[in-house]
Amino acid sequence: MSKDRLIFVANDDGYMSKGFRAAVNLAREFGEVIAIAPERVQSGMSQAITINSPLFLRLTEESEGLKIYALSGTPVDCSKIAFDHLFKERKVDLVISGINHGSNAAINVMYSGTMGAAIEGSFYGVPAIGLSLDDHDADADFEGAVKYGREIIASILGAAEHLPRPLCLNVNFPRCAADEIQGVRLARQTRGFWKEEFYERTDPHGRNYFWLTGAFQNAEPMAEDSDEWALKHRYVSVVPVQTDMTDYGMLRSLDGVL
Repeated sequence: MSKDRLIFVANDDGYMSKGFRAAVNLAREFGEVIAIAPERVQSGMSQAITINSPLFLRLTEESEGLKIYALSGTPVDCSKIAFDHLFKERKVDLVISGINHGSNAAINVMYSGTMGAAIEGSFYGVPAIGLSLDDHDADADFEGAVKYGREIIASILGAAEHLPRPLCLNVNFPRCAADEIQGVRLARQTRGFWKEEFYERTDPHGRNYFWLTGAFQNAEPMAEDSDEWALKHRYVSVVPVQTDMTDYGMLRSLDGVL
């Protein structure tokens, strides 16, 4: 561990989640850790920020080289208050967000609070890594995620000064035993979408309400360069992500039309 490094850790499952604790413990192998996570589960919050209510930040744990805070806001709020308040006078070497309970492969990257926090951290010129395990169980086995996460973090820290910015990686671990993971694959985001279903029910007061469910529809299940293919075949998928949502192909197609 380098005592000169400062690692920021966030997530979207809340400061009490097993995955968050795994990320904190992993980060401590690489330097001093300051972690901020939401008070409660904030899955699916994407890049949401809190603007209509105050934020409450409280220290929940402190020991040598470690401080953990709980915040009453979203995952992106966690990153913003870290960089714009706690780290005003300090250099951060790495952002780790996760380890998320559930995959953030394919279109999930757009909805993920875990990736929202990582992406936000990358805006400050700091390498950021979102870590997610393809297992929603609250007591999921993070051994493989920690093992391969350690290798990925070490590689990025070792090469950080030579890599361009912003740098943000969407890393997903397959749901299997650590010794069954086949390795690490650089991949691209799978094309697909969620087909939602809304289950309608009636409460005791006669009011209708809905539960959102659904399933991911993979538009290219045979594409071997995608993150979904990697996870299905027990590889760790690593997808570099960007926030420029300009459709450059459509920009050229529209030239002369508008």
